[in-house]
This record gives sequence, structure tokens and C-alpha cells, in this order.
Amino acid sequence: QLQLVESGGGLALAGGSLRLSCAASGRTFSGTAISWFRQAPGKEREFVSGITWSEGNTRYADFVKGRFTVSRDHAKNTVFLQMNSLNPEDTAVYYCAADSRYFDISAERGKYDYWGQGTQVTVSS
Repeated sequence: QLQLVESGGGLALAGGSLRLSCAASGRTFSGTAISWFRQAPGKEREFVSGITWSEGNTRYADFVKGRFTVSRDHAKNTVFLQMNSLNPEDTAVYYCAADSRYFDISAERGKYDYWGQGTQVTVSS
């Protein structure tokens, strides 16, 4: 059974940076696609970025291209989201999720089998 734990959230100033981590336990990420979603109060949970564990293929939502970078470290069983040039609209709870039966990196929440507990990111102006 795959368990996901996010960390690295916190407070940042506009223009600043944070790096989020998503660590796997129970088993490795092998055979999965791992994506980051975020949800602000009163809004739907939305796709941010994703990566395939084996191939390293990536996908980004348009609103983070050029600012965020998703990566993975096989040795640490961890996926990262490096967030640069943060703005207050990035304020949300960020979740990682794993799709164990992926064809591609999906932006659809229902495709993901496993979810972490979320980590709060707050960006002040």
C-alpha cells in the first residue's frame, strides 16, 4: 500500500520560493505517475504539475510554466515541486497524488489512487 506525505509548505513573500516534497512509504513510486494539485478556499482542487516515476516525463499547468519545476529522486523515493516567483494567487493547500495505472499524466483528480494529507502554502504581498 502506497502512502504519501507532503512537506515543505509554509509562508513566503511574493517573489520568493518554496520547495515541496512528497515522500512515499509502504512501497516505492514504481510504476506510477505523481502529480501535484492545489486547492484554495472556496475553489476546486486543480492540477499543478506531474511527473512519471520511470520515464521522468513532466507536465505543467499553464499558470506555473516557467516558475515551478517538478522532479524526482529515485534514491529518496521522493517527488519535489520547486516553486519560484511565488505570488499570492499561489496560496493554497498543495497535495501530491499517485496514479498507479497511468497512460499519461492526468489532470483529472479521479484518475489518482493515492493522496497525501496536503501542505499549506501561503504567499503574502
